[in-house]
Amino acid sequence: MIRNMMVLPALILVSGLVAQKPYGREPLAHTYSIVAIDPETGDMGVAVQSHWFATGTIVIWGEAGTGVVATQSFVNPAFGPEGLALMKNGMIAPDALAHLIAGDEGRDFRQLALLDSKGRVAAYTGSKCIEAAGHQEGAGYSVQANLMANGSVWPAMAKAFEASKGQPLAERMLLALEAAEAAGGDIRGKQSAALLVVSAKNTGQSWVDRKVDLRIDDHPAPLPELRRLLRVHQAYGHMNAGDLAVEKGDMAKAMEEYGAAEALFPDNLEMQYWHAIALVNAGKTEEAMPLFRKIFLRDGNWKTLTPRLTKNGLLVTSEETLQQILQLPSKQKRKLK
Repeated sequence: MIRNMMVLPALILVSGLVAQKPYGREPLAHTYSIVAIDPETGDMGVAVQSHWFATGTIVIWGEAGTGVVATQSFVNPAFGPEGLALMKNGMIAPDALAHLIAGDEGRDFRQLALLDSKGRVAAYTGSKCIEAAGHQEGAGYSVQANLMANGSVWPAMAKAFEASKGQPLAERMLLALEAAEAAGGDIRGKQSAALLVVSAKNTGQSWVDRKVDLRIDDHPAPLPELRRLLRVHQAYGHMNAGDLAVEKGDMAKAMEEYGAAEALFPDNLEMQYWHAIALVNAGKTEEAMPLFRKIFLRDGNWKTLTPRLTKNGLLVTSEETLQQILQLPSKQKRKLK
């Protein structure tokens, strides 16, 4: 029997034996997921966890200004782009779901959830999804699961999401996933997870519109790893904001953002380094020196980098101050190619 019960639903008799195969040639993702909207910002999100490799590549779909889709169980991947296209052309989520399900011969094996840009949700659980399977819709969200250890998984997700009002959307969805796992989760275990948040409005710039886009394709503990990456994402969001402030010449803002990033990851040398650079640019060299000292003692290549920043104005200071920085002790440098 192929691992992860991928072939249970369509049983056929061959030479007196039971042969098993999935519905058609479509991939499988028995899983739990959530689609949701942030009532304050209008941002929309979808998140998933499954005992299946790279579940995020086929289960979750989203487009800024349009909506999000979770297609799972015996997955029809076309539901993702087709569902988004229907909502983009003005169809509300419940009508889009009904249209997709009506045209699918494998509807009994499907599980599907859609959320449109107005926060309207619709979910469907086919009669032949593997137990425990079901969904729960709420104001601006839907949670759905199949092949779970028990029937308390998706209610636990709904409860966790509703209890987290006021927090960022990505955090609320992750809390829902964690609640699912705590309630029993996938009966087979865990392997992959993914989380996507898109903007309320579509600017046409995917690097702006996709606010969070994280994927754990294969990991023994995908949700803890997803939480770690979300924290990294938040830290580098501050780093990017600091870089933008530098471009605009706002060194006070840059220092604030770099400091916020460093607070999230105090052992990250790069975050410490740019915080130190921002301090020097703000005329606070004395505060920067202990940071430089600690950084250089761990990796001397940061010292080598420092004078190069004066050439393009990323480090603005006197030659005397620069030499004070460069006189700090450093670790033996790695060989630079």
